[in-house]
Order: sequence, then structure tokens, then C-alpha cells
Amino acid sequence: MTSAGPAVPALDEAPDAGAMRRAMGQFATGVTVITTVTGDGQPAGCTVSAFSSLSLDPPLVLVCIDRRRAMHQHLTAGSGFGVNVLRTDQRELAVRFAGRGDDRFAGLRTTPGRHGIPLIDGAIAQIQCDLHAVLDGGDHAIVVGRVRQLATREGDPLLYAQGAFLDLPPAQWEGALADAQHEWLLNAPW
Repeated sequence: MTSAGPAVPALDEAPDAGAMRRAMGQFATGVTVITTVTGDGQPAGCTVSAFSSLSLDPPLVLVCIDRRRAMHQHLTAGSGFGVNVLRTDQRELAVRFAGRGDDRFAGLRTTPGRHGIPLIDGAIAQIQCDLHAVLDGGDHAIVVGRVRQLATREGDPLLYAQGAFLDLPPAQWEGALADAQHEWLLNAPW
């Protein structure tokens, strides 16, 4: 006796946007705030979870940004950007930079970085990039940055999956880190 599983679309049938969003939401990710400056020197930023390391040599990262967002123009026309990897206690910043607002930087402590780009104080990693390339990614642009400067701090990363922030008690983080096979991916046989 066989059980009926979920319907599988034909190979050439594209999933609808809602199904795509739900499937991608199953992938847990860190949370970043991408920062830059506008053409007239004003700070700009938005929350991004579609961020990844791309290459070690040369050092490249990528950020995917919706073409309809105002931040798209700032990122693709500017000289560079900053990636601020948020800590677990910076959830409010993730929400603030995900929403609409005139001055997301009001009351926020930042440090000027490369090209005058604001870096968020207290982020567990700050990655300063020069704009390297902008690639087509459908309704998003894939913005590739050449990493020029890095800073890291102790702390646990803010995680996001299935439309929610994930909270892990410190004891669970410590246990997971103690049991982790560090650098396993660097030694993978592929």
C-alpha cells in the first residue's frame, strides 16, 4: 500500500511565488543589515538575509536585493557597501531596517567605514566592500562586493527561518559549538 505524497509539479512548471517563499523559508539563515550612502551622502540601509560568501580568492561576497526597493538604486549606483551581521540581541534593528521609515539610523550608534558608509556598532561582523559587479537575478539584483576590510566580535548570530527569528539559549549555542566539526566544509572531497 502506498501513501499519496504532495503533488509534484511537472518539470517545466514553475512554482508560484507563495510556494517558493515557503520552501526558501525552510533554510535557516543569519540576518544582516546592508548599509551604504546615497548619492547625496545620506546613510541608507536595509535588512537582508540573502547574503553569502562567494569567493576567498579574490575575497567576494554577494547580496541579493529586490529591484523594487529603494536600496537597489543605492547599492547598484554606489561605490560600495557594508555588511553588518546582527547578534541575537539586535532583533529590533532587523525589524527597523526591514520596515519603511524616513530615518532608520535615528539614535543608532554607527562608525564611519570605507567610503563613509555607516557600520553598525555591536554587530558581530562588519564586512566592508567595494562594488565589484551587479548581476541579473530575475526580480532581484545580485550585488557582488569585493571585501576590503573585516572586523569580528564575540557573540551569537541572529537567525531567521520560516518567517520567524530563532532563539537559542546560550547553553544550546555553547553545546552546538563544542560538538561542531569545525572547518568540515573546507576539507570536503568535492
